Amino acid sequence: MKIEVKNLTKKYKDNYALNNVSFTLNETKIYGLLGRNGAGKTTFMDILSGQILANSGEILIDGENPFDNQRLTESICLIKEGHNFKKDLKVKNVLKIYSFFYPNWDQELAEALIKEYNLHPESKVKTLSKGMESALGITVGLASKAPITVFDEPYIGLDAPSRKKFYEIMLEEYQETRRTIIFSTHLIDEVSLMFEEVLILREGSLVLQEESEILRDNTIAVSGKIEDVEDFLIGKEVIQKKQLAGMMTAYVYGKVEEAKMHGLAVEGVPIQELMIYLTERKKGA
Repeated sequence: MKIEVKNLTKKYKDNYALNNVSFTLNETKIYGLLGRNGAGKTTFMDILSGQILANSGEILIDGENPFDNQRLTESICLIKEGHNFKKDLKVKNVLKIYSFFYPNWDQELAEALIKEYNLHPESKVKTLSKGMESALGITVGLASKAPITVFDEPYIGLDAPSRKKFYEIMLEEYQETRRTIIFSTHLIDEVSLMFEEVLILREGSLVLQEESEILRDNTIAVSGKIEDVEDFLIGKEVIQKKQLAGMMTAYVYGKVEEAKMHGLAVEGVPIQELMIYLTERKKGA
């Protein structure tokens, strides 16, 4: 399903959660939606899932607005970091309710996941630990088989082995039944290799949208004497520069081979580090 975001703006009193954001998600991929707290990620996901309205601009999914649109809301599953389910419901009731709502619901997968995460069907949501509640959210998100599945920090309270299992199952399900997955996380190093495309928000504005492979191939950290680094940086998009005792390290969009020809030391820049540098900048990429 094609997602078009056009001049999207959402304002709360005097603060812009989203400020004239535009981009398009054309393909079925795993997208990493990244940014610091308050960058506008959750607001975007709420508008995408039809839960709130923008002040101006729009999101179109296959040309339609998702707000108050049952056909589209049945195609979108948003799992937040908490408060996804009514506290008095039992686990089995949560699964039953969502099975009625999502046409592609996979009951076999749901049952396998609650066993994997040791969720008792008779347990009420209010009795679940934070990690167990997150596991229930993960179960619903994956079993929904929704064409657009959105995870907003879905693993709060889960230990590292449980998170790893979630990533493995998500990739298996994605390979079996392709769908658009939008994944927002602060544990970027854990999941960045899954992302096929990355979007980075800073204070309500989009500062980067790029395919992950291109980022990995073209975003580098170069180090050397100040004059050598400055010579290499001519005409390039520089993310950040640091100097110390006559030496310089710069984070830049460039080619490894070219940097080595300048006699510079070269390293790749992890996506998590790139996000930090870009969201520290006063201007977007």
